Amino acid sequence: MALHRSQKLNLLRLAVLLTVVLAGIKFFFRDSFTLDQRKDSGSDGGFWAQAGDLQQSAKARGPASEFKAPMPAAGRQTRKQTLQDFSATQMRLVHLDLKGAAPRVSYLEQIFPLFSKLGANGVLIEYEDMFPYSGELESLRSPYAYSEEDVDKILELAELNKLEVIPLVQTFGHVEFILKHDKYRHLREVERFPNSFNPHVPETLALVKSVLRQVLSRHPRSHWVHIGADEVFHLGEGVDSKTWMSRHGGDLGKMYLGHIREVVGFIASQPGGFQVLLWDDMLRKISPVALQDSGIAKHASPMLWFYSPDFDTQQIGKYVAKYAECGFKTIWFASAFKGTTGPAQAWTPLDHHLQNHLRWLKVIQSMPATPSIRFQGIVLTGWQRYDHYSALCELLPVGIPSLAICLQTLVNGGFTEATKKKVLAMLGFQSLQLEKGTCEGSGAFPGSEIYRMVEQVNSQLRDSVIKVLEEESSIRGWFSPYHRKHQFGNPRNLESFGAKVLKVHEDWESFIQSLRSQLEGVYFPDTVEEWMEENVNPYMDRLREFVRDFREVIRLNARPKAP
Repeated sequence: MALHRSQKLNLLRLAVLLTVVLAGIKFFFRDSFTLDQRKDSGSDGGFWAQAGDLQQSAKARGPASEFKAPMPAAGRQTRKQTLQDFSATQMRLVHLDLKGAAPRVSYLEQIFPLFSKLGANGVLIEYEDMFPYSGELESLRSPYAYSEEDVDKILELAELNKLEVIPLVQTFGHVEFILKHDKYRHLREVERFPNSFNPHVPETLALVKSVLRQVLSRHPRSHWVHIGADEVFHLGEGVDSKTWMSRHGGDLGKMYLGHIREVVGFIASQPGGFQVLLWDDMLRKISPVALQDSGIAKHASPMLWFYSPDFDTQQIGKYVAKYAECGFKTIWFASAFKGTTGPAQAWTPLDHHLQNHLRWLKVIQSMPATPSIRFQGIVLTGWQRYDHYSALCELLPVGIPSLAICLQTLVNGGFTEATKKKVLAMLGFQSLQLEKGTCEGSGAFPGSEIYRMVEQVNSQLRDSVIKVLEEESSIRGWFSPYHRKHQFGNPRNLESFGAKVLKVHEDWESFIQSLRSQLEGVYFPDTVEEWMEENVNPYMDRLREFVRDFREVIRLNARPKAP
């Protein structure tokens, strides 16, 4: 009887042990399944190579250009299951070019809901010197750079409005904001020009990695990162590059791809599963064989950009076919809703940008003819400067009507009367004139006051000043530049036109003060001052100087001509 009880007790213990073991096995496989799901959700159907593929490819190329397999960072969450997976979604991104006229976060809070309403599902943020770099990179920050809290707020606002955020970090060309500093001058490809990195100096890649590391760490929920890599001006002209080319048959494309491979490989090694985007212009003349051998097609997608209203769609088709041949699985396009019609353009030509998007629609509609490469999305670029040193292009509020027209054209497959009515309703306008580039009505979108007031500056200020100062015969006769220089005149004659000039001056000063107040609500002080200097002061200063001289001569009360 005692033996029987002992057997029962042993059996009970065995049952408990088996239960614990089974629970442990279930817990282990649950975690493995979750991890596999997360990995697959970021792979975009094989777009990203598995770790084994990366290692095998690296061995084939040798240690000098090794791609490192992605390694998870301890304690860091790389992706959350609650986030939307954009890998199979056709993206429509609004480009925010922050190298000039970067908006305050409070304005982004107002405008992001409109982006989403108009049909965007993402934003491409080109931070340049507006990112809160820290440590050794702190010198790259603009005095008005966003804080870390600002960036977190921007990402929060984007997620709230269902906008994917893709950071853009220039890694080869257009790095003036870095190479202008004495600290990094020795990294220039050509010492005289701050445009492009010298890819042969080891410190170049180390710096690029540091910049990328800081930006990526603040965007753990992003699916893509854009590495720029366009317009690498003067590449091959530096002493180091000439030496390299003399040893490699003058192959500029291979030299370019060598740097890009390193950048892409570094991003592939980072936690988070970022997919890489890059502008395609430097790839266009590189042979398909060289692009295939580089291995970047496993980790990156080219972004074709054409901004003219009448670009050759057949040529685009040839580029698409070439990139498909090179092994790229997805492809992106880039149009423009502002900032491409002149480096100092103040007003956005609506029809120009509409025609550009109608062309891109034709290209998008033809993509099924190349099934081996998938159209992933289009970026509506809104350039704010042509480069770090150029003047400002159109302000963002000025470009909003163009953005609305272009986004809705893409969403609806054309710009019909029905589409036009939707745009007018969403922006609060009564009508629009495409050829004239104007919209009638008060407008009811964030920044519409700036839109209206800039329109008046653009269309009336210059003509108003010229008319009152140059076309008034009484001014030419009794208050010419000679009169003003020698400070003499008859008050009787001056009073015949004085009231009119003073009224014009007073009205414009009042208007400009209101405009300044509106601009200060959207932009930082440096932007307000720059825009005023470029667009207002050239005309207002003439008027102000005239009024100053007028009042001084009236005060002198017809004294003799000064020597």
